[in-house]
Amino acid sequence: MLSDILVVDFSQLLPGPYATLRLADRGAQVVKVETPQGDPARKPTMIDQKDNYLFRANGRNKKSIVLNLKEESQRYVALDLISQADVVIESFRPGVTKRLGISYEDAVKVNPGIVYCSLSGYGQDGPMQQLGSHDLNYMALSGALAQLTDDNGSPIPPSLTFADMAGGMAAAEAILAALVQRGKTGKGAYLDIAIADVMLTMMTTHVLLESATGEQHGLSKLSRGLVSYGIYQTKDQRFVALAALESKFWENFCEAVEKPQWRSAGMTPPHDDNPVYQDMKALFQSRTLAEWTAFSLQVDCCLTPILEAGELYQHPQMQARGLIQECWGHRYVGTSYQESRFVLDSASPAPKLGEHTEEWLTRLMKNS
Repeated sequence: MLSDILVVDFSQLLPGPYATLRLADRGAQVVKVETPQGDPARKPTMIDQKDNYLFRANGRNKKSIVLNLKEESQRYVALDLISQADVVIESFRPGVTKRLGISYEDAVKVNPGIVYCSLSGYGQDGPMQQLGSHDLNYMALSGALAQLTDDNGSPIPPSLTFADMAGGMAAAEAILAALVQRGKTGKGAYLDIAIADVMLTMMTTHVLLESATGEQHGLSKLSRGLVSYGIYQTKDQRFVALAALESKFWENFCEAVEKPQWRSAGMTPPHDDNPVYQDMKALFQSRTLAEWTAFSLQVDCCLTPILEAGELYQHPQMQARGLIQECWGHRYVGTSYQESRFVLDSASPAPKLGEHTEEWLTRLMKNS
C-alpha cells in the first residue's frame, strides 16, 4: 500500500518506532536515523548477545543509518535525506530538533511537501511540554488509569503500555491522513501528536457522562459489572470473560448450560447476596479453561478465554487470521491482517546499528 512512501524516522524507544512499524508493515520504506550510540531500546542486550527484544519487536522492515546530528556535516546529510522523503517523524522534547537543525522549519525549506510528525508526551506547548514522562504518567493524567482498579479501588499499573502503543497508532493514523491530504492538494503538514492527548481522547464517553451525571467510571453497567458481564474463575484457576449484555446472548448462554431460570437475572449485580451470581461462580469453577474455550467456540454468547501471551498463537481464531508468525527464531505479531500473511513471510529483521548507512549515503550522493 505504501511502497512509494519514504519515511525518515528520528524517533526512539516505543511510541515512534511502533508508529513507523505500522507504516513499514504496509510497505513504506523506513529509514531509521540513529545516534552513534543507537536507539536506547537496543539496550540491554539479551542472552543471545543481540539487541533487546523491545527493539527487535518494533524494528523489522526498517533500515538503520547512523548520523551524529551534533556535527554540521551530518546535519546536511540528514537534510538531504529529508529532502527526498515523504514523511519525517521525531520524538524529541520540544525545541531539540531546532537545535539539531532538523526541525519542521528546516525540513520544509528543503521539502515543502513534507509530512512532519512530532510525537511527544505532552505536545509542543503547555506547562508540561518539557517534562519527562512515561506510559504510566500519560495514563494517569488522562484519567485512563483511574479506570483500572483492584477490588479496593486502587489503580493498577498495567503490564501493557497502552499509552505508548495508542500514541504510535494515532501518529500513524495522522500521517496517513496527511498523506491523503497531500495527494489531493499537494500540501504537506505539521503534526503535533501528544501521547497524553491521545489517551484523553479515549475518555470521550467518560468525560461527557461525568459532566452530565457525575458518574466517574463510564457506563455504570459495565464499570460496576453484571452477572452477564464480568470475569469468572475456572476449575483450573484460570479466567474467562463473559460479556452477554444483549438478551439474545444471555439467553443462549442460559440455554446452553441448561439454566433457563437464570434468564431474568442477566442484568442483576454480581453481589455475594445474589444467588444467581453465586451459582454462576460455581458453574464456571466446575469446568476447566479448555472446556470453556471449547464451549465459547460452539455457543454464541460472548464468552472468551483470558489468554496469556504464550497461548495466543494456539487459539483457532488467531491461527485463522495469521497475525502471529514464526520469524528469526521467535514469534512476531503483524500489525494488520491484510498484509500480515506475506509481510512477515518476506520481512527483514530489525537492523543492526548503522547497517544501511553506506547504502543510503551512496544513494543520496547519486540522487543529489
